[in-house]
Amino acid sequence: MGNPEMTSYRTLRNSSNLFCIQTLFTACELGVFDHLDASEHPLSAMAVAQGLSTSKDGMERLLSACVGLELLTTQPILYSNTEMSTMFLTKSSPQSLYHSIEYSSNTIYLCWHYLKDAVREGKNQYEKAFGVSSKDLFEALYRSDEEMVKFMQLMNSVWNICGKDVLTAFDLSPFKSIYDLGGCSGALAKLCVSVYPECTVTIFDLPKVTETCRKHFLSDEDVRISLHKGDFFKDTLPDADLFILARILHDWKEERCILLLDKVYKSCKPGGGVLLVEALLSEDNSGPVTAQLYSLNMLVQTEGRERKGSEYTRLLSAAGFSSVHIHSAGHIYSVILALKG
Repeated sequence: MGNPEMTSYRTLRNSSNLFCIQTLFTACELGVFDHLDASEHPLSAMAVAQGLSTSKDGMERLLSACVGLELLTTQPILYSNTEMSTMFLTKSSPQSLYHSIEYSSNTIYLCWHYLKDAVREGKNQYEKAFGVSSKDLFEALYRSDEEMVKFMQLMNSVWNICGKDVLTAFDLSPFKSIYDLGGCSGALAKLCVSVYPECTVTIFDLPKVTETCRKHFLSDEDVRISLHKGDFFKDTLPDADLFILARILHDWKEERCILLLDKVYKSCKPGGGVLLVEALLSEDNSGPVTAQLYSLNMLVQTEGRERKGSEYTRLLSAAGFSSVHIHSAGHIYSVILALKG
């Protein structure tokens, strides 16, 4: 057994992580990092409070906590962003995680409030959190145009950070026609045509998603990216050399995964393949903790779960795919490439 005193201290430390998360959420949503980034010099707590219309006392405490979290620097009573905050927490940065943090604060966190109910009931918590039915998962997820744009911005943030790693885990240059199923905002498609200049990518997603993608996320310069409106569970999939399912299968129960992979196999050209991007659980259930927590998030938000590499291999093999290869892509995601003989 471990040291009881150390265990108790660890528990206290972990509970304080909630304070860290809420501090980050609040500083982002109030615009602290953007305000400091726009300033030509460090600012006092009073200046930040006046600029953002907050109380001086509250802002002073918030800024002090951000210094403790190494999100801000102080010298000694003037505040400025750290290099990390400028890179990841300001809206204007190409690598900004602002929208990811905003979505986590206003949507994901509210579902997590009902984690206890999700564990008891074994289902997502949209009805309790937002008063909407989750019978159709993406009707709940896209319950308003505003919420849909926020989710698409979230996915943009994720792939702007991780996308190049997952697309270069394997050499995809032999695949010329690529369909990105559930391609959402098109962030992964943009990276794909950048990394592999001889390919074309079609984003296959729900009609309202593709319309929003064209309006808010694609430009006239994205000539090698096209849009295909449809529901990949209900509609026919066009033939392609490669299908990308990036963070798609973890949304669904096994029977839905089998249905989709079977359709993908039938539409995949001979010699083609499917590329899965997922956070994999270890085979002995020991971790990694990120994937374990993501699996809880799938419980409170979706119908699915995170899985082991062997589970995805089994699903792919059942659909007919062979030569299943698994490769880690950075600290969070793994990439699985399976080929059609």
